[in-house]
Amino acid sequence: MAQQTDERQDSRKSVFYGWYIVGTLFFATFVGVGSRQGFGVFVEAWEEDFGASVGLISVAAGVGWAVNGIVQPFFGRLTDALGGRRVMIGGVLAMGLGTMLLAASPNVYVLIAVYGFFVSSAAGGVFPTPASSVIVRWFQRKRGTAMSMVAFGGSMGGFIMIPFAAYLLIIADWRTAWLVMGGAILFLALPLLIAVVRSDPSDMGLNQDGDDAPDNATETGSGKSLSARISPLATTRWRESYRSAPMWQLSLSYSVCGITTAIIAVHFIRWASSEDISGGTAALAFGVLMAINGIGLLVVGWISDKMQRKNLLGTVYLIRGIAFLALIVLPGMPALWAFAVIGGMSWLASVPLTNSLTADVYGLRNVGILNGMIMMAHQLAGGLAVIIAGMVFDIWDTYDPVFAASAGFLIFAGVISYSIRERKYSIRFQSPQPLPPSTPIVAGASDGG
Repeated sequence: MAQQTDERQDSRKSVFYGWYIVGTLFFATFVGVGSRQGFGVFVEAWEEDFGASVGLISVAAGVGWAVNGIVQPFFGRLTDALGGRRVMIGGVLAMGLGTMLLAASPNVYVLIAVYGFFVSSAAGGVFPTPASSVIVRWFQRKRGTAMSMVAFGGSMGGFIMIPFAAYLLIIADWRTAWLVMGGAILFLALPLLIAVVRSDPSDMGLNQDGDDAPDNATETGSGKSLSARISPLATTRWRESYRSAPMWQLSLSYSVCGITTAIIAVHFIRWASSEDISGGTAALAFGVLMAINGIGLLVVGWISDKMQRKNLLGTVYLIRGIAFLALIVLPGMPALWAFAVIGGMSWLASVPLTNSLTADVYGLRNVGILNGMIMMAHQLAGGLAVIIAGMVFDIWDTYDPVFAASAGFLIFAGVISYSIRERKYSIRFQSPQPLPPSTPIVAGASDGG
């Protein structure tokens, strides 16, 4: 019996359970984010079926982005109170049902209601706020790597799900495509999430990163006292975070991320059509973009655990700005593939960097709602940008003004990100501080939580 107990303990130490959670959230993000990114594949089909303009169809996506942003703080607060597992189970269930319900949309107004409100609200209960809030509780030293691996799921979802949606559209119709994608969420992602995910390492008697003692807690002197690194901006009340510069810098730069990713997610394939490029080729190019981004995510996540995250974040935005300029400067097909390659180097890399920086600077106590507030800025800006881009195309029959404005915003976001004083405020660069002997050390406490 004792031997079996030792074997179980050795097994638990060999593979930290947090990595199983990373794998599960990777898959949930793969099917969930991947299906939502497929919206742009169907714009032209909806134009024909519903007799609606690009601008009106864009309202469904724009409302969806805005609604998804508005619910982020709510789900973040709920995650802090109830744990990410419960929130994500409910979110995935509702998202799967809503995605399948999209197949029954008889007109663009029902599309706006189902996609813009129901599905987009449900998605807010999955990624990124609840998922990232779970990951930052399980990891501290390898936080960037773990966050990037989850975001990699969204990248691979785009790589596979968007061409897959385009294929279903060719061999069947758009209604079948949404039924299949909803079924994948409901019958594959949901059971896996229920079986594997736990909200906090303490739920399983574990500590962050699988350590024997809580991360950053060390014995000093004779071993009778403890010291820990504590972020100078760790907050008891989440509203206090808005009294410091990093929260505004992260929110402003992330809103630009929302503007640029939303425009491409919804309008990229329609732009390609205006350049006489087929929807299948455009979907393939977007898939290539996501594949390149997936590789970039893993590299960025690994590097971000070894250097300042804010420098990587600023570089990501500047590279994306170059990609948008390529859409204006280059002709049709070269522009398509230049954007896929250059944009792919930066696409979702801003997500793990931003969420990890938020946890590094403000601690774990309110990380759910803080990530939710930042994500709300991202989504509201993206929703407005999608609608404006559709209106611009309806009026001028070109996306060039939108792409030029996006490039300018990305330069601004890069500068803002570089200006974050990470060495001053991030827990990663703080010296251990002595703690009173009576201070309880629990998982996450040393992270400002």
